[in-house]
Amino acid sequence: MMSNRTRTLRGLLLLGVAVGSIGTLGAPALAQSSNTEEAMSEIVVVGSRIRRDTFNSPSPIQVLTKEDSVLAGMNSTAEMLQNAGITSGSAQINNAYGNFVTNGGPGANTVGLRGLGAGRTLVLINGRRVAPAGTRGSIGSADLNVLPNAMIERVEVLRDGASSIYGSDAIAGVINVVTLSNVEGVTVDGRYTRPVHNGGEEARASIVGGTSGDRWKVAGSFEYYERGNLTLADRDWTRCNTDYQFNPTTGARLDFVDPMTGQPKCYPISGTGSNGSAINSIGTNNLAGVGAPGSVGSTFNRWRPNGAVSTGLVGFEGVGGGANNLNVRDTFAPEMLNRSLISPVKTYTGFGQASYELEALGNAEVYTEALYNRRESTQTSYRQLALDYAKGSLLIPTGLQGSTFSSVANALTNKAPVGVRAFIGFGNDRSEQDVDFYKSTTGIRGDFTPLDGWRYDLSFSYSKSDATYRQQSFLTDRLAQSLNVVAAPAGFNASLVRPGANGGLVTCAANIANPSLGCIPAPVLNTATIGGKLPQDWSNQVFQTVTGHTKYDEKVASLGLDGPLFTVPAGTVQGAFGAEYREAKIDDTPDINSQTANLYNLTSSAPTRGTDKVYELFGEVEVPVLANLPLVEELTVTGSGRYTEYDSYGSDWTYKVGGVYAPTSWMSLRSSYGTSFRAPALFEQFLGTTTAFLSSQSDPCNNYGAAGKTATLRANCASEGIGPDYQATNGVQVNSGGGSGTGLEAETSKNFTAGLILQPELPGEFGRFSFAVDYFDIKIDNSVERIGGTEILGRCYESADFRRGSNLCRLVSARAAGTNALTVSDSYTNIASSLTRGLDFTARYNVEAGPGDLGLNGTLTYFIDQKSKTFSDQPFIEYNGTLNQPKYSLNADLTYKIEEWSFRYGFEWISGTDSYDLLDLNPATDPRIAKVSDYDLHHLSMQYKGEDWSVTAGVRNIFDRDPPKISAGLTGTYASYSRVGNSPLYSGYDYVGRRVFINLSKSF
Repeated sequence: MMSNRTRTLRGLLLLGVAVGSIGTLGAPALAQSSNTEEAMSEIVVVGSRIRRDTFNSPSPIQVLTKEDSVLAGMNSTAEMLQNAGITSGSAQINNAYGNFVTNGGPGANTVGLRGLGAGRTLVLINGRRVAPAGTRGSIGSADLNVLPNAMIERVEVLRDGASSIYGSDAIAGVINVVTLSNVEGVTVDGRYTRPVHNGGEEARASIVGGTSGDRWKVAGSFEYYERGNLTLADRDWTRCNTDYQFNPTTGARLDFVDPMTGQPKCYPISGTGSNGSAINSIGTNNLAGVGAPGSVGSTFNRWRPNGAVSTGLVGFEGVGGGANNLNVRDTFAPEMLNRSLISPVKTYTGFGQASYELEALGNAEVYTEALYNRRESTQTSYRQLALDYAKGSLLIPTGLQGSTFSSVANALTNKAPVGVRAFIGFGNDRSEQDVDFYKSTTGIRGDFTPLDGWRYDLSFSYSKSDATYRQQSFLTDRLAQSLNVVAAPAGFNASLVRPGANGGLVTCAANIANPSLGCIPAPVLNTATIGGKLPQDWSNQVFQTVTGHTKYDEKVASLGLDGPLFTVPAGTVQGAFGAEYREAKIDDTPDINSQTANLYNLTSSAPTRGTDKVYELFGEVEVPVLANLPLVEELTVTGSGRYTEYDSYGSDWTYKVGGVYAPTSWMSLRSSYGTSFRAPALFEQFLGTTTAFLSSQSDPCNNYGAAGKTATLRANCASEGIGPDYQATNGVQVNSGGGSGTGLEAETSKNFTAGLILQPELPGEFGRFSFAVDYFDIKIDNSVERIGGTEILGRCYESADFRRGSNLCRLVSARAAGTNALTVSDSYTNIASSLTRGLDFTARYNVEAGPGDLGLNGTLTYFIDQKSKTFSDQPFIEYNGTLNQPKYSLNADLTYKIEEWSFRYGFEWISGTDSYDLLDLNPATDPRIAKVSDYDLHHLSMQYKGEDWSVTAGVRNIFDRDPPKISAGLTGTYASYSRVGNSPLYSGYDYVGRRVFINLSKSF
């Protein structure tokens, strides 16, 4: 039977869970190595390895429950953790990033605290590490898709550095997922979420069961989750990506007006607004001709088919070159809107846990856990095919035979100059990922009989992520082979010939020597080809699915001892000591076509392979200094230290000291200071050399004489001997890789927190009130980062120092002779430092109101600083309050419970952001919008609980709030912003819109 004391303590735990982040409450797991009532009342709070019967902690802790997430309409733990209020408004990687390059690969969902990234936030299940999972070489963080949602009881969030307690990665905080400890019977659960607009439906079904005997217990769960595809076509605000520019004085819209529609032109291909992404057009040298509506001049080098044109370049109208605006040549295709806004996913998750009491080895209990998750995710994108026809090719019609688009040969032209480049709207392509994740843990825990009151816990965990990723790509060698055509001999195999552009039949040159090769000639250059109507047999030959494989293995062996050291007048000094060994291995093998740079206009990647081992010793002590004295209800000091030795980066010490001072029973103060040591993740060390290409439009000097370019950019481009009408014909090569061979070092950090907690005893009719405020200050030195090719280019060419001293220009090569092509170096490196400071405010109020109970909860985070610098000789750049990095974020809810009914109103708020100063833009003269207003979301739900069943229903985003809008082309020395539609790419905004949900649960 459970003692009254244990019942009371568990009641306090539930209060702490409901409080959510008063900081001293929650985060416990009942001790499991003894059956005594005293042991059952002792708990382990996240952020410490010491069991205690008090909830006071020197560090701020927030607790989230599954019950609360169900009432709020959350479909997964990932959604709950990525909520703006929990993560302080920081950007998170979710399914809206499927068409962007992210760590973990497409489809991965990660979480990072304090805006410091997922790599600096440690995720645990029942106090043990969750290994990274995902695809491609850059995996280094836990994928929230693997969490066993059906078995989760609560999630504990430590928003404080804890490397000395948990080891590397716990720089910004720790998230501990706690599973149900006692399960009896079977519960089935089903959830369904339906947006009021098309696309993005979510469904989850699960079953949880368990039973127990005198000395054993077993429990497990299985669940299936599916999220439907949400495309750009499914939402009004993503159907027409525009420049979104306005006259600063009159407010009149300044977007380029499409002469075809009389409306601002739509550019959905890349999400950046007007960008010169010419599909269904061709590129030539400068030729005289007839201009398309909206063009200027009579000489062009970009052309669009128009059968009505009978002079100049017959059959074509000019859409680019000279002083023409890039917008003229942009072309819209309906298939562009098939791109995924929220990419679809299916997951299958099984989890099991069991324990058995041996009645030996110190009342030992043997325990085991096993987790299996499979993720199947896909993304749809849009593909442009830039097809180069060699000068003089039999595939070029007579009127274009004299064109020389580029005098430099390339991989498609068989050593000949490029005569014509066809910008073909090929259509949609698809990427897929299948990720199988396994995690097993076996251990034994019990009383350490040589020392009275001490416990031991010895465990071993093994995790494995085994992934396959597929994408569709053109193969360079097959394209080149099909473009190298000759006249077909009489009687040659009819299946291997095509009509030439000017009569006669052609075949691949390779077929002449080896007809069994079966090469299908490329299509002739005509209106149909330019418009994307390509022969299916040729497309099947040159457009292939390529496959890569990623494996990540992690082994962890851990031994912990904890118990009383000695007694002092204020209580018992407690200690916890232990050792841990970790071994991790990554093996990413891209498709051979990727390794050999045979993916046309896509990244080439070398294998990523590497291992690392770490040995650690740690200790923690808690000393009650004073207690039960006037103005000193409690004064407790804690200290912890860890010695870490990596095979790759040597050794270091980390430590943390903290304390709690409570002058009265209703007020306490807490503070902690600690250091951290994070060796670079395996991918940061060993990422295979990758060669990627940004489009030719990414060259900052491309057509830099057009309107909207800054004076600084124009001056820098001119200094390289490039004219204002320069047309880039080569993509920008970006070389990147791991930093193990270039002196990459471990990063270190310092973390300070201080807080005040108030829990005054109010008269009964006034209810219960709790309030906490915590200050945090985190500084990271030698941060391991990749800056990004686009950002490097933007900052370099927008820098007043440019080639004369700009730090980032050191990473941009001089232009290649003859082609003016650029190469950017963007491997992992140590940047100087970053600094984050702010305040967390948390309040809870409960009171009896009429026949029920009314509760109000709120968590507000205010950032004072979010700043960083790339090089030590630079000043700090302040990003706080700029786009995607709000100063304030609030998450609050109002609940009313009456008997079996519960009602909830939820509110989320993110403060407005402004990047004018950061981008060095003057809003009084610049037409671009670099500022957004406050953003808020409102939710309503209700729940009825029967004896063994429950139903929950509600609406999220009641007012169907769309994300705010910013202009295209927001790139400066210190920032560059991507967009979805006209909105910032930022997880704090709701891309789905208003949606209704229902959850049904039944127990047996």
